[in-house]
Amino acid sequence: MPRELQPYEVIERSLIKKYRKQLWNPFVAAIKRYELVQEGDRVAVCISGGKDSMLLAKLMQELHRHTEVPFELKFLVMDPGYAPENRRQIEENARLLNIPVTVFETDIFDTAYHTDRNPCYLCARMRRGHLYKQAQLMGCNKIALGHHLNDVIETAVMSMFYGAQLQGMPPKLHSKNFPGMELIRPLYCVKEQDIIAWARYHDLHFLQCACRMTARSDEPGASKRQEVKTLLRELKKTNPNIENNIFSALHAVCLDTVPGYKSHGVAHTFLEGYDDAPPVSE
Repeated sequence: MPRELQPYEVIERSLIKKYRKQLWNPFVAAIKRYELVQEGDRVAVCISGGKDSMLLAKLMQELHRHTEVPFELKFLVMDPGYAPENRRQIEENARLLNIPVTVFETDIFDTAYHTDRNPCYLCARMRRGHLYKQAQLMGCNKIALGHHLNDVIETAVMSMFYGAQLQGMPPKLHSKNFPGMELIRPLYCVKEQDIIAWARYHDLHFLQCACRMTARSDEPGASKRQEVKTLLRELKKTNPNIENNIFSALHAVCLDTVPGYKSHGVAHTFLEGYDDAPPVSE
């Protein structure tokens, strides 16, 4: 009689079976195309508690289990000052998904909350610095973040609309302040709608936004990212290819100017699925 699978095993199986085309294949496509994981790497997967970073952790676990390239994984959770219920939700989800997390604490929320500068910018910079530092202390040479394809597109649009510049979000980035450390984005080719579908299929509930600044703002449209999300959603109604077009343009204009990144005209292939993923044992 077949053994009954644990909840985390059911979730793992869905990544390489039911959601193979939507999640596993584009994930592997980014890993291979951008050479994000190499032999001997020690990768710290940074988990914020949201759907994206939790999915990234599971995909990296599956990659570690099935790849022939030896590398090590650590799962890092930074508590920047979460409310107790938010911290508890992260830890409970980690147990449910069988992710062995290491949690460390900072006072980032307190610092950003009381600053006269742009709190979101300060918070993001401080978070990144703390993650690099902690990962380095753990012997890692890379940190993996859960930015997906829609993050890439929205960030580019935001930089044009509000920053007067065309700035891409590269799939990997060498740190200037932490020598020998590199940031990678393995979900670079994964669509947010597919992440949402996976979470809903398993009835998983992750942190939405635990930021104090967002929570205290009741102004409509306070989030510029949300404004851009809404705009793109409306434009997509009359132009279904808008995401493909923006992503392809970013490859042509931004990434091809950075050493080590060449699109070779494959951006559309990423968005439509990737059929060259390595076989996975059932």
